[in-house]
Amino acid sequence: MTGPITKALADFRKEKNASGWTKLPFFQDGSADRVAEKVDAVVAAGGHVLPPPEAVFTSITLTPLDRVKVVVLGQDPYPTPGDSHGLAFSYRGARRLPASLRTILAEMAADLDAPMPKSGDLTKWAKQGVLLINTALTVEAGKSGAHMKFGWSDLVDQAIAVISAHQPAVVFLLWGGPARKRAALVDQTKHLVIEAGHPSPLNRLNDFKGTRPFSRANAWLVEKGLEPIDWQLDA
Repeated sequence: MTGPITKALADFRKEKNASGWTKLPFFQDGSADRVAEKVDAVVAAGGHVLPPPEAVFTSITLTPLDRVKVVVLGQDPYPTPGDSHGLAFSYRGARRLPASLRTILAEMAADLDAPMPKSGDLTKWAKQGVLLINTALTVEAGKSGAHMKFGWSDLVDQAIAVISAHQPAVVFLLWGGPARKRAALVDQTKHLVIEAGHPSPLNRLNDFKGTRPFSRANAWLVEKGLEPIDWQLDA
């Protein structure tokens, strides 16, 4: 019997927006199928996997390869049911915004002299070409980081490399140690890398606030003749 993540993978491969991504070795050499099988084994054993299967590949479904203008890397989905919907940092829960997202949106508001958004749903960004991808696309409820070693990171590394190679001008917003290590995968003669500390309140250096990544990204995109991102979320 096909498990839910294997089925979600098959459905993703049929998506019209998926064609650029599915040419990655991750989807060609069996890696994606093996990762899906690992996650399905967790489900079969009674584990509660997040986000819902139909949302696992949301990041690369909403943002096709040929439309990527900005890349934001997260770690793994929120481990509370109902919070994550497949986009890094994005939140659809009913409680207060998660701390890291609140820090990100507060910086956006201060950077752009805009109101602090009430919504934490970043779908609007994704549809404009902001790839919001986590290093692991799945997690277990209540077990942050549980799937970080399942093999999802190969997808992220390959995605960054292919974006760097094939897109003309992309801004990479690399926040926190694991994300910043991936700067080595980016051709910085043609792309802009903006590094900063992680927006998490656990970051004792507090070296995210005041870095103004949103205005800097937009200024560079305009300089390259590209449409800037409308970062404001509320209508």
